[in-house]
Amino acid sequence: MNAVDYFFENTWNLEKEFLCGKEEISFHELYQYSFSLSEYLRKSIGEGKNVLLISANSKFFIIVYLAIIKSGNICIPLDTLIEKDSFHYIKNLTEPSLIFLTKDIKNKLQVEDIKIILPDNLSQLQKSIRQKPDSTFDSERCAEIIFTSGSTGEPKGVMISHKNLIANTKSILEYLKLSQNDRMLVVLPFHYCYGLSLLHTHLRIGGSIVINNSFMFLGTIINNMIEYKCTGFAGVPSHFQILLRKSDTFKKTRFPDLRYVTQAGGKLATVFIDEFRESFPDVTFYIMYGQTEATARLSYLPPDMYEKKKGSIGKGIPGVKLKVVNDDGENIKPGETGEVVARGDNIMMGYYADNEGTKNTIKNGWLYTGDLGTVDSDGFIYLTARKKEIIKVGGRRISPKEIEAVILELPEVVDCSIEGVNDEVLGEALKATIVINRRNPDSINNESIRKYCSKHLALYKIPQMFEFTENITISATGKRIKKNL
Repeated sequence: MNAVDYFFENTWNLEKEFLCGKEEISFHELYQYSFSLSEYLRKSIGEGKNVLLISANSKFFIIVYLAIIKSGNICIPLDTLIEKDSFHYIKNLTEPSLIFLTKDIKNKLQVEDIKIILPDNLSQLQKSIRQKPDSTFDSERCAEIIFTSGSTGEPKGVMISHKNLIANTKSILEYLKLSQNDRMLVVLPFHYCYGLSLLHTHLRIGGSIVINNSFMFLGTIINNMIEYKCTGFAGVPSHFQILLRKSDTFKKTRFPDLRYVTQAGGKLATVFIDEFRESFPDVTFYIMYGQTEATARLSYLPPDMYEKKKGSIGKGIPGVKLKVVNDDGENIKPGETGEVVARGDNIMMGYYADNEGTKNTIKNGWLYTGDLGTVDSDGFIYLTARKKEIIKVGGRRISPKEIEAVILELPEVVDCSIEGVNDEVLGEALKATIVINRRNPDSINNESIRKYCSKHLALYKIPQMFEFTENITISATGKRIKKNL
């Protein structure tokens, strides 16, 4: 089954709005526009071709994204802030037959050597159509390639099949229990798998979405949630940290329609989760864990288990088997540390044009996530660090997340990033880059942090160097950007 046929299976003829806010489009209109464009693509470039899509979240993006996948071609959505070098690397690697983008991006990237379609051209390509689902379509085919920056080297292209998209959407809908009454405020970009999962699930269930591309203007987030009666909000750690400690009004505002929030894209310190739950006791908080290589989602912690399993990412979502193994691939015992591995129909096909990288990541059908963790006696998983994040100080292996969690307990701190810097004696020394709340800039300093850390951390885990700032630097996906030292 084609993933787009699955998304529209029960919703294609709904007259209600799918996209609400500054731009609007109903389910039926979206179905007609995207399926019509898919016919144009099939006739003009055939099937199985790579097609780039570069646009901010918008009606244009949604129509084109669905059309490319429906046409049997492969959608490659890219960050609108992509640098020229990265763009040309991906373009040369994937050899796209076509690029959909907006005029400002075309000018910035100076794209001239390939056929381009701009938003203004879409109306010329679309005709009203009722296209029947293709029951013979092979769901094992690649639907999209999501490029991830990775920690080093060139970006990796994660190949996601139609089966991957269908499986992950089914699982997410099962545990979140979404309905046609749900309306999600989307601040996550659609070139990011977490953002796409919001599009897929609400399209399938008959819910609605509201797009906000201006998260740093916190007032618009608050206003949108109230004005459009949003029942859901999804964010990465920095979104919740900024809302809770950078906004003067967020915690004081009531959101009568907000039913639940979801958090993924990295580990959010429990102090922030506690702060949110205390401020909004009627809002259900879902802690989730995933990777692009898993289409989006791998695990979730049932909200009613939070107090009992605080700090855990939970267990595998429906249809996903999750475990923690040692270097020999054997299940670890409670309290031991190993690598988190996953298996299910949501696991990627592999990395584009990178057989070696695929072999190192998928072994015997298991996705090796690169995340280190442990388990408790009930099988709940607790992440400890990324393999590549471990810092060695004086021969001791240190997880930066442990130190960051302690410093984040201070109410004046919005964000904290721990990294290793060269040191002639220790090999690496610990440096803390700390984002402080602008309302209390003078209430925190090196000594106050060292004193607090000494009560909760071993001496060798206390940072030796500090840098303070009032600004948190985040990527387009909302993830923290660390400085390269």
